[in-house]
Amino acid sequence: MSSQTAMSLMCVVEFALWAVFGLLFWTRKLHRRFPAMGIYLALHIAAFPVLLILLYGQTWHWFSAYCNLIYFIVYWAVYIASAVLLFFICVEVFQSALSAFSGLQRLGTLAFRWAALASVILSLSTLSLEHSRTLLIADVAFRLMRSVSILELCLLAFLCLSMNTLRLSARSMTFGIALGFGLMSSSDFIVGSFWSRNTSLMDAFQFVTESLILVSLGMWVTYCALPEPVRQPVLLPLNSTLLRWNEIASALGHTGTQVVVQQPAGGFFLTDAERTVEELLAQTPQSRE
Repeated sequence: MSSQTAMSLMCVVEFALWAVFGLLFWTRKLHRRFPAMGIYLALHIAAFPVLLILLYGQTWHWFSAYCNLIYFIVYWAVYIASAVLLFFICVEVFQSALSAFSGLQRLGTLAFRWAALASVILSLSTLSLEHSRTLLIADVAFRLMRSVSILELCLLAFLCLSMNTLRLSARSMTFGIALGFGLMSSSDFIVGSFWSRNTSLMDAFQFVTESLILVSLGMWVTYCALPEPVRQPVLLPLNSTLLRWNEIASALGHTGTQVVVQQPAGGFFLTDAERTVEELLAQTPQSRE
């Protein structure tokens, strides 16, 4: 079997896995819980056959000379749209993981957005405008996807470190989505680093990337097919630092919040005066008797 035939079979299997995953995802109504993920699935399921038809039409000269241009526009439009949707998927996964802590969820989402904005600005600041339009579009798309891939890996690391505290099961869909995108983003980093050093292994790198995509899709299908365990409630002591930070985060940004400031002992002369007044008030009933 030639490498081209093997890659074609892998593409057919990938489309079948996307379709099965999308069917299970919408059947279990997970699109209500992860709406950006639902849009991401719909985009890939709709764009995949169109791109295959345009690719084979370009190879076998089924269409006119504009087939190459149409394929270029559709491919990079889907690629950039996927990068944007992946950011919103990361936000949804982060909010789902911190659903038990509304204050930290709101504050963390705000910090997440600022980190994403800073990552995009840093990535695009080194962009060279001397390239042609086609290379410029590809460079912008790659940098956007690289920024989102960093966020995906950071999100996966955060979930792995805080699973016990957040009572998040490894079989939950929240962790499954993060794990699948973490595998895809890590493969992009590994393949990109080796590709820049040795371009002669381009076919082998494509097989590695496609294999990891198939593994991620198969894992998502398994997560959707199996019943998701009920998430255990988060039980924390009253003096928990995490609970205190959640209360602080809940108070931030709300008007009318009263903050109690405690003065250290002996730090101010009014503390002794207030204590003296309280002692006098306590002794007053006894003197009347």
